[in-house]
Amino acid sequence: MAKPEHEFFPITEIGWTKVPGADVGMTERILAKDPNANVATRVLRFPPGCDTTPNGVQVHDFWEEVYILEGSFTDLELQQTFRAGEYACRPPGMRHGPWRSDEGCLTFEVRYYSR
Repeated sequence: MAKPEHEFFPITEIGWTKVPGADVGMTERILAKDPNANVATRVLRFPPGCDTTPNGVQVHDFWEEVYILEGSFTDLELQQTFRAGEYACRPPGMRHGPWRSDEGCLTFEVRYYSR
């Protein structure tokens, strides 16, 4: 099954939930999710001082597109900082993270499988 159909609505109607994995303080708003696959559209929040090192490098089997809405984070493996207004498109198998965000960061993410 694909992600459900939604017409426009205020995303503030969806509460923040803890991101699975090591508790590093990250929270998410799941806007749409395929119940049969680990893919979703979400807003992800890194609190100030967040360090995802306990979660390690991320590699997954789906496509992921990320747009930074606010703040910044540093990819600790790449030693590169990314800021609001920047975008990434990651194919399946691409390594990324872990990250640190000194000021906090808010991203919009879309995850999907290509057919």
